[in-house]
Amino acid sequence: MATSPLLQPPRLWVGDSAVEQPRHATWLELFYDLVFVVAISQLAHKLSGDVSLGGFLSFVALFIPLWWAWIGTTFYANRFDSDDLGRRILMGCQMLAIAALAVNVHHGLDSSSGGFALAYAASRFMLVLEYLWAGFNIPSVRKLTTPTAIGFSFGAGLWLLSAFVPMPIRFSLWAIGLVTDFLTPLTVRTQLKKFPPHAEHLPERFGLFTIIVLGEAIIAVVNGVSEMDWSLASSFSAIAGFVTAFSLWWIYFDNVSGSVFEQQKQTGGGLKRSLLWLYIHLPLVIGLAATGVGVEHVIERAGHHELLTSPERWLICGCVALCYGCLAALHRMGIIFSCKARTKHRLAGLGVMLTLAIFGAGLSPLMLISAIALVGLIQVTLDIYQGKPDSFKA
Repeated sequence: MATSPLLQPPRLWVGDSAVEQPRHATWLELFYDLVFVVAISQLAHKLSGDVSLGGFLSFVALFIPLWWAWIGTTFYANRFDSDDLGRRILMGCQMLAIAALAVNVHHGLDSSSGGFALAYAASRFMLVLEYLWAGFNIPSVRKLTTPTAIGFSFGAGLWLLSAFVPMPIRFSLWAIGLVTDFLTPLTVRTQLKKFPPHAEHLPERFGLFTIIVLGEAIIAVVNGVSEMDWSLASSFSAIAGFVTAFSLWWIYFDNVSGSVFEQQKQTGGGLKRSLLWLYIHLPLVIGLAATGVGVEHVIERAGHHELLTSPERWLICGCVALCYGCLAALHRMGIIFSCKARTKHRLAGLGVMLTLAIFGAGLSPLMLISAIALVGLIQVTLDIYQGKPDSFKA
């Protein structure tokens, strides 16, 4: 079939018929990520205004579809990415849809929930078009693309319908739609084994998204210090908040590799492990993003010489604990040196965080964030002491 130079068919990057080669994120993917920087920042701002349990659950409820929208586009690009006019236009339209999600997040569970649902549905329907286009041009992948397009269409249709029904029913449709999206990959397990993710590209993309959410902690440090008069308490709290973010970055990127995808590529198995690796990243990035909000509240309270409220203490300690728990699970899945020992270290860190959350009511913000930062430094030090064959390598 003849094609215009501006309209090229999708390229199959994985599978037996594809010639796999080293891959990195494209400029278009990096540009696409920028709209998620804005969306996550808006979600973090919403959480900062309400750090109660209800506020956190609202944050999670809105974060999940945002993350899943990124996941969908990332997995499509991992297998079928191309750089032609049609792909660029569809990606641009998806960016507009995500921007609309960001606009609606502040009232995404009340007055703006209809707009949020329409924006999410639009992003998913554009992804369905891409899968149909890939199947049209690459017959060998139709057993993968067609069921995927059907499942995602059904989920997106529920989100579209939800915009026109009353609010209690609306959220039920959201939940069913997300469950449909999450289960759709399980309906094409055989094809997923036949066309596994690109073992180099996908971990890099997840790493880039992790950098985005870690950036919220850095933004929190800057915002916390810039919005008040400097004091020793607020300054040292800001340093400790940065150390906390830096230590989480260190133990994620120095330990978590794409080994689970390398194993799937080499053996043709490991699909359940790959999906588990994927889904564990959801609570991890939620914890990382919310940790940034917690750091901002710590710096603010330290600057005013006030104790943290119970929800604020649980936010910072609980979210760091969540991160350690997810990292422990990811370590157990990776084929890395001293994996079991590092899993135990993360679980110990989780226990310390929960202890601080339960018994740390009398601690000043500076003391609390210093204890959290110290635990992070200990985690990093233990990793360095144990060593790892490919430590400090990109």
